[in-house]
Amino acid sequence: MSQTVVERTAEQIGKSARQASRATSAIADAIEDGVGVVRHAAKQGGDAAEEFLDETTERLQRHLFLTVVTTFAVGVTTGVLIGWTMKRR
Repeated sequence: MSQTVVERTAEQIGKSARQASRATSAIADAIEDGVGVVRHAAKQGGDAAEEFLDETTERLQRHLFLTVVTTFAVGVTTGVLIGWTMKRR
């Protein structure tokens, strides 16, 4: 009778080990899939940022006069605001 209990216990331990192995494998697969999704999203984000910078550069080159005037206006405005702030203190 004790042999039967030992055999059943060994069989149960074997089943539990196989189930744990399958669960671990499933978790590893899920993590691997998640890493793939993150890599894909990062690549798409990088491509979008590069495209945005290229388009912005082209737009600035096409409208060079407007770019220079706008930059000058922003610089003067910033200088006036800094001077005004320093004067108040």
